[in-house]
Parts: sequence; C-alpha cells; structure tokens
Amino acid sequence: MKEKGNYYFEQATIPKAITHMAVPMMLGMSVIMIYNVIDAFFIGKLNNTAMMTAVTLALPFTIILSGIGNIFGVGGGTYISRLLGEGKLGEAKKVSSVTFFLSLLAGFIFMLFAIPLIHPIVQILGAKGDTVLFTKDFIMVLIIGGPFVIANFALGQVVRAEGASKVSMNGMFISVIINIILDPILIFICHLNIVGAAIGTVVANTCALLYYVYYLKNKSSTLTVSIRTFKPTLSMLKDIFKIGISSFLLDVFLIISVLLLNNFSAYYGDYAVAAFGISQRIAQLAQFAAKGLYIGVIPLIAYAYAAKNIKRMKSIIKITAAYIAILTFAFSLIIFIFREPIVHLFSNNTYVINTGIYILIALLISALFASITGLFIGIFQGTGRGKEATIMSVVQGILLIPIMILGKYTFGLDGIIWSMTITEILTCIIGLYLWIRLKRDPSMKE
Repeated sequence: MKEKGNYYFEQATIPKAITHMAVPMMLGMSVIMIYNVIDAFFIGKLNNTAMMTAVTLALPFTIILSGIGNIFGVGGGTYISRLLGEGKLGEAKKVSSVTFFLSLLAGFIFMLFAIPLIHPIVQILGAKGDTVLFTKDFIMVLIIGGPFVIANFALGQVVRAEGASKVSMNGMFISVIINIILDPILIFICHLNIVGAAIGTVVANTCALLYYVYYLKNKSSTLTVSIRTFKPTLSMLKDIFKIGISSFLLDVFLIISVLLLNNFSAYYGDYAVAAFGISQRIAQLAQFAAKGLYIGVIPLIAYAYAAKNIKRMKSIIKITAAYIAILTFAFSLIIFIFREPIVHLFSNNTYVINTGIYILIALLISALFASITGLFIGIFQGTGRGKEATIMSVVQGILLIPIMILGKYTFGLDGIIWSMTITEILTCIIGLYLWIRLKRDPSMKE
C-alpha cells in the first residue's frame, strides 16, 4: 500500500483519519443524492405523473443492481482491508481482480435471466395501466447495462478498501456529472423521456467503471484488475461471500419492502406512489452525510481490527457515531423547515404535494435511527462478523413487512407511512444489543 494510505490507517489522529476516508465519500454521496433529486426534477418537468410513478416503481430494480455489486464490493472490499491490516499484500491483489471479474460475470448472468422475464418483473414491481409500458422501457435499459452498473458498484468499494477515498469520490463525481449532462439532452432534446434517463444512468456508470479500472491497473501500488491475478480459491470466496451476502440480503429485504410499499400505496392512486418517490429522494439528503461516514470508515475499522489495534478501532466507532448524530439531525432540521417549497419543486399536483410533505416528516424522523443502524452494520462487516451482519440485514425486512401490513389494514395510508419509522427504531435497538454483545468478545479486548 502507498505510504499515504498506511499513514491514515495506522498513524493519523482519529478525526483526521475519519475525515480523509469519510469526507470524499460524503461528497460523493451528496452529488449522488443531488442527482437523484435533479433526475426527479427533469422527469417532473414532463408533467406526466405516470412517468414519475414508473421511475418510482423501478427503484427496486436499481437496488438489486447495487445489491449484486455489493456482494462483491462490500464482501471483497472489507476482506481486502483486513488482508492489508495483516500485511498480506499479494492476497489483497488477487482479491481485487476476483472481485472485478466475478461482478462482471454476475452482471451478464443477471442480464440473461432478466430479459426473458421482463413482463413478470414489471408486474411484480406493481406497474398498472399507463405505467406498465414506461416501467418496462426504463428497466430494460438497466438490464442491458446491468454488467457495467454492477461492476461499477463493486470497484467503488474496492478502491476505498486500500484507502483511496478520493479516487472513489472521483468515480462518483464522473458518474453524476455525465448523468446530469446527458439527462436533459436525452430526455428533452432527443425526446426519449424516461428511457433517456435510464440510458444516461448506464452510460455514466460505464464511464465511472472505466475510470476505476484505469486507476487500479495503472495507479494503485497495492491492487489491480488483471486476468493474471484472477485466481479465486474456496477460502477467498468464502471470505468474500460471508460479508457480501449479508449486504445483498439487506438490499433484498429493502426491495421487498419497496415492492410492498409501492403496491400498497398504489391502492390509493398514482399520487401516493409519486409522493413516496419524491419524499424518499428528499429524505435521502438528510442521510447522505451519515451514509458517507459509516461507509467511509469501514476500511478503517477493518484494518484496525485485523491489525489487532482494538483501542483505535473503538475510538473510530465512537467518534463516527457522534458525527453521524450531529450531521443527521442538522440536515433533517433544515429539510423540515423548508419541506413545503422543496416538495413543491417536483410536482404541481396538490395531492402529491400534501401527501409528500406528510411522508417526508415520517422519513426525517427515521433518518437518525437508520444512520446509526448503518454504522452498526458497517462495524459487523468491517470486523468480518458475518452472523451479526446477516442478522441486521434480515431483521429490518422481517420487521417491516408485518408492521407495514398491520399498519395498512389498521390505519390505512397513515399506517403505511409510519411503519417505516417504527421499523427503523426497532432495528436500531437490535443493532445496539448486538454491538454490546460483540464488545464482550475476547477478540475485542484492548
């Protein structure tokens, strides 16, 4: 590893190390969140509620692409950081190549299975009436570009694993900037509507992927993406998948939750689905800093744990938790104060605006608990605790599904909206319990 990377992993003060790893991630996450808002803004300018609904319905599909990428990215990335902490540089180089090529392969396999199933996929997503064709067109583009989107998610995690946080940020910036440039051109000038938005997403992800490949082949002194180092072993795959699968399960249950949410909210009309889509995008802005923090510090946690520097690892976790609480509260408060004009930017429909504001309030309350939960999951992933990471990944979905069903049939739309808040609070409590139990483990003694 480069000397600079070693410095931040081993010698820098905790706040300085967190800043180095997390701030670029936060900036990258911020531009992604801003893009999501801008994307919704462009589509909203088409003045077609069915198109906005179709993009919202397609959200689970984009989650599955990132989920597949995270199997290899999170699993391989955390494993790489632990190997670097143990000084096993040659093995880390092999894992980076295995992560890249397996993510590409998984993307092509996914494409081959998904294309013939396009019609049932659209039905499962909850598309009805005018939204069916729009949803089908949008996700077909994502299916075809799936291998490159998936590999981009994977390599973004890999470069962070060696401490190259700015490189990861640059990749996200490249993706977002190209997307923002292409969106108005493809949507309005080329008259491709939401298909143009999907094409822009695939092209932008491909450009970011090429940037990561260039960096790993030509600039990284530790990692690479070369067929010569593509030498997977059973032990390596086990270490990748034990954490990667937990991350994938988190996304799977998130997809199930979103599908349930879309189908339940569709019962109340397109305005409810559109309102959820808009408010979720806005609420993400309250969590972008927190997400950047807990994703950014995972390599620091993994490296310190593998190097048996438990005191440093615990300090990283404690300070990160404080930063998360402060930043999430601050951003949530700002969004809450300006909630009405913000929601009004995305729709002129009175029902969509009023419902969106109400949903946004519930999601902002959820944000703090969701952010702390994300840190707990990051701790378990970084320390290689597959069992705890899997429990956290599964429990949120297991809780949300019955709570949402009960909420719908007891309180109607209000019950659906607040079921997410209740679930986040309960999941955070479970994460706290697992963390307290983990601290008692002999391997966690300073």
